Amino acid sequence: MPMSKALVIGVAGGALKPGTVHRRDPRPDDVLIHISHVGICHSDIHQGHDDWGGSIFPMVPGHEIVGTIAAVGSSVRDFAAGDRVGVGCLVDSCGGCENCKLDEEPFCLKGNIHTYNAVGYDGEPTYGGYSSSIVVRDSFVLKIPDSLPSETAAPLLCCGITAYSALRKWQVGPGKRVAIIGMGGLGHVAVKLAHSFGAEVTVLSQSLSKKDDGIRLGADRFLATGDPATFARLANTFDVILNTVSADISLETYLPLLRLDGALVTLGVGIPATSMLAPLLLRGRKTVTGSLFGGLRETQEMLDFCGAHGIGAEVEVIKAADVNNAWRRVVNGDVRYRFVLDVSTL
Repeated sequence: MPMSKALVIGVAGGALKPGTVHRRDPRPDDVLIHISHVGICHSDIHQGHDDWGGSIFPMVPGHEIVGTIAAVGSSVRDFAAGDRVGVGCLVDSCGGCENCKLDEEPFCLKGNIHTYNAVGYDGEPTYGGYSSSIVVRDSFVLKIPDSLPSETAAPLLCCGITAYSALRKWQVGPGKRVAIIGMGGLGHVAVKLAHSFGAEVTVLSQSLSKKDDGIRLGADRFLATGDPATFARLANTFDVILNTVSADISLETYLPLLRLDGALVTLGVGIPATSMLAPLLLRGRKTVTGSLFGGLRETQEMLDFCGAHGIGAEVEVIKAADVNNAWRRVVNGDVRYRFVLDVSTL
């Protein structure tokens, strides 16, 4: 049974510390990956702090993984040793239910297996990418385009596909007006993608401190939500609003900004009770909904699109010794725009 160096959390809210975890012996359909980079997602911190309940310890976070294949199982045909590949939010699903057959593994009816903080169908816990290696079924491995550096590609495996899936689902493209609430690790990639799709893009942020970056990344407008005049100015403006912030915000404030049949799509955080929203939804046939990361087929489509258009995350690469400080900085909003761990420093 292979061993992997890792950064491990022993208890909820504890520090990440150097350690080791067991990886399973590769099966015929498995791929052994030596990890080079892993993105730091805010959800890693939520899980490590047990903010959502149900966290499993000891834990090795990380679901934005890029590395090089070291070995493949006897039945693997699409990958070979030396290939640069990625692993995202999932490492398994049943493959046979209605949703899996539609390439919608995030909605597996049996229950998919997350890359970390989960228990596989074999009863063994899963450990993520804050580690030197990982063993994954070949159908959950993704090809990284040659044009994308590993460190900027890694965050695309979560924040990239989350934004991409929502923008595609709500048919964002030329002639559409899109607002992005927040421009953090998820929001800044959403800005790049929406711009590349040909939409008119507005960033709505608490302040104008990131305005120059927003315009550089593709926003047509960057407005402060702290200014009440912003909401009056933008009434009945947008076809789609993507809420990318992790804080609880008043969605009722943003609904009047939607045009007829507009949609407000929350990515990755809960939606408040709808009782106060109902009158606003009825006026204008508007939709408040949510969106998760996409399936494997769509994730590969996203990576190929980003490779063709030169889209990667804006990152700060850190060493393993700096990871706990990086987590604190994420919580404080002190990163532009995504930390990526150089796994060679473990």
